Amino acid sequence: MGAGGPLRLSLATARWEFREPFVISRATITTCDTIEVAVSDTSGLTGRGGAHGVPYAGETLATMSRDVEAAREAVEAGATREDLLILMPAGGARSAIDAALWDLEAKRGEGDPFARNGVAANPVMSARTLGIRSPDQFEQSARAERAHALKLKVGADDPLAMIAGARRGAPEASLIVDPNQSWSPAQLKQLAPQLSDLGVELIEQPIPVGAEGELDGWVSPIPLCADELVDDIADLDKAAGRFAAINIKLDKAGGLTAALRLADAAQARGFDLMIGCMGGPSLVMAPGMVLAQRCRWVDLDAPLFQLADNQPGFTFQRGTVARPHLPDLWG
Repeated sequence: MGAGGPLRLSLATARWEFREPFVISRATITTCDTIEVAVSDTSGLTGRGGAHGVPYAGETLATMSRDVEAAREAVEAGATREDLLILMPAGGARSAIDAALWDLEAKRGEGDPFARNGVAANPVMSARTLGIRSPDQFEQSARAERAHALKLKVGADDPLAMIAGARRGAPEASLIVDPNQSWSPAQLKQLAPQLSDLGVELIEQPIPVGAEGELDGWVSPIPLCADELVDDIADLDKAAGRFAAINIKLDKAGGLTAALRLADAAQARGFDLMIGCMGGPSLVMAPGMVLAQRCRWVDLDAPLFQLADNQPGFTFQRGTVARPHLPDLWG
């Protein structure tokens, strides 16, 4: 971390209310709980980071808070981001601390995270996510969004009609379909040609983790993207030859530092990249903008689901996501 003396870590939690229930195949979500970590040095500089965690893996505010407290002594003694890859498990706690350290390093004049990773802090085009709804509602919502790309949450029950509804409402939009593991391999193989006819660009984690072997020997007409299947570099073997892309989420990977390593390894093996998110306000999304500069697909629209956001926060305009002009939010 360089000069600056001992560090002080603080932890806060927040609950963000949604504008409307968000429905996916495994849950209906009305709020988003997050942690916010601040790491301060003796000169008065403070770095911030946040995380929602990985609820489907059992993470909660309690487990993330526990993991932050377990790392407190090491962080306050000057543990680096690389040290945390060994000292902490992947997950929301490490992601939040990692983000806070990146932010503190930038404020200490050690370089902003974008320049240090060889990318510009450009606005990016993000898909707009629509939760499960009726085919008619998909059509109405897709038309109203006027987005360049839509990510459609579906389940196993009549997904083709839902996707066709969205296509009617947005005939020119790029479509990403995300069943959240709810399809069987047989259903995927049956639906894929029909979804190709609808112009679907990507299918994200259609089948349950553990069923990927049933894809061997099958060539999908649409690229498949691994999400829940891949948390770290070791998981790439399970996706190889079966999936064309990897969805990297900072909370899954355990922070930007680990996510960048995963991105390097995935690209070296020929995978396309998508950056997604588990949810949360702009502070939680902010480090993902670094990796987004390298990704073919971007899904960082989580703040739009909430009634409130960090101020200053991201700006969203017809799918274009930009961070604040001043680095008051992060980095």
